[in-house]
Amino acid sequence: MLDQIITYDRDLFLLLNNLGNTNWDGFWLFITNKFSSIPLYLVLIWLSYKQFGLKRTLLIVAAALLMIVCTNGLADLFKNGLQRLRPCYDTNTNELMRLVKASCGGKFSYFSAHASNTMAIAVFFAVILKQKYKHIGLLLLLWAVLIAYSRIYIGVHFPLDILTGIFIGLFFGWLFVNLYTFILHKMSL
Repeated sequence: MLDQIITYDRDLFLLLNNLGNTNWDGFWLFITNKFSSIPLYLVLIWLSYKQFGLKRTLLIVAAALLMIVCTNGLADLFKNGLQRLRPCYDTNTNELMRLVKASCGGKFSYFSAHASNTMAIAVFFAVILKQKYKHIGLLLLLWAVLIAYSRIYIGVHFPLDILTGIFIGLFFGWLFVNLYTFILHKMSL
């Protein structure tokens, strides 16, 4: 059963990865670059400050940073524990795929830290800012999905890596919103 799921995952990866072409490579490399999201993070911090003030914004930033440490750490734990090869290291796929990035990255892929981190940030800030900025959740979810897909496009993650990362991010985003709310009430901010 597991072998069949991995085969389907590999086939879906090859289909999605090979849809790409050189005209779009630059766009997806920009999307997948972790530094390209820094302006968005700064906007989210500014919106938080504008809505809640300095003390609550500092709490929001601290919760978001702790959340990323957790999602990233869990991704590393899974990668080193399960040791599923990235598509570019997998001999069943590396001859049939497009590797857009100059390097493949670490050897293991399950699950995508990019997908989990961005989805966690999207859920966390969407819930926190939704009262004043009604459509921010949709924009943040679109951003997270684009980043997640970019990992398949450039050739460094299988779809199952991405889906798992998305679900982990959804969970941790929800968990840290609740943690933030709990602390907020305890501190009476």
